[in-house]
Amino acid sequence: MLTSDFDFVLPADRIAQEPVRPRDAARLLAIGAGGLGDHVVRDLPRLLRRGDLIVSNDTRVIPARLAGRRGMAAVEVTLHLREGEDRWRVFARPAKRLRPGDRIDFAADFAAEVEAKGEGGEVTLRFSVGGAALGEALERHGHVPLPPYIRGGSDVADDRADYQTLFARRDGAVAAPTAGLHFTPELLAALEAAGVRRTVVTLHVGAGTFLPVKAERAGDHRMHAEWGEVGPDAAAAVAETRAAGGRVVAIGTTSLRLLEAAAAGEGRVRPFRGTTDIFILPGYRFQVVDLLMTNFHLPRSTLFMLVSALAGLDRMRAAYRHAIDAGYRFYSYGDACLIERAA
Repeated sequence: MLTSDFDFVLPADRIAQEPVRPRDAARLLAIGAGGLGDHVVRDLPRLLRRGDLIVSNDTRVIPARLAGRRGMAAVEVTLHLREGEDRWRVFARPAKRLRPGDRIDFAADFAAEVEAKGEGGEVTLRFSVGGAALGEALERHGHVPLPPYIRGGSDVADDRADYQTLFARRDGAVAAPTAGLHFTPELLAALEAAGVRRTVVTLHVGAGTFLPVKAERAGDHRMHAEWGEVGPDAAAAVAETRAAGGRVVAIGTTSLRLLEAAAAGEGRVRPFRGTTDIFILPGYRFQVVDLLMTNFHLPRSTLFMLVSALAGLDRMRAAYRHAIDAGYRFYSYGDACLIERAA
């Protein structure tokens, strides 16, 4: 398929710049074989069934954007994949003049050395501190890695909380698993009362999620690898749900991609720990996930390709046209949809 097959026109005023408060007051578009339904996120307990399993991502966003200097030249880096205690792959701007051995200073006591250069602005940095000390330095000097369509990527104080889900436990993401941003303690209590089970997986979302698809043919796009883990408890929860006739509901495309990467046949997943670069396009045969709750995505993006694979391209085009006409808010701080897998 061509990348242009996944294009659509989105008015700029549909791009959310702030989240809705409370979080579960965001709108929710149900997309299924029966058509479209307009709801709000707090309706989720009655849209799911007793015995369904929601699978959320417990990654925590770190302050992964750093402003530094190479001599007199300004350099901005965004971390995207941890390589070791003190080493990260990053996207650098500008990257063209960086060379292995160059030093980038972020503060008087915090710097990094360029170890290697990759393609597309990617470089590998070794920081002057590692482990917990690196985490503390990022908290002091780093910025929330907002996507460029939110205030040009410029963060404010509220983003430290707003761009974090209540599931967040494990440091490592440089982009939020945004479907999880809609959940509140009250919503979780309502889901439990409705008999909906839940479990968590971990996928440390990388900055590659923001990269545009430049290839003319969608299948030629190269996905960046991200680290994830499906623990034994999560694998068992999926198996038990399947055995009891329940459905697996992925909260976000990150959870979905990880579950499908860990697929073990017959709707089950195996415990998994490592990197994945799974790329889901129309024609993909889903093995695990029955429904997906996700935000509205960029045109020509790998994420719009994924939801088109799940529900069908024509259905998703119609759903997005409805969402635009009905004033739904798009992208990370926007509204959500609940998508049923096409037969």
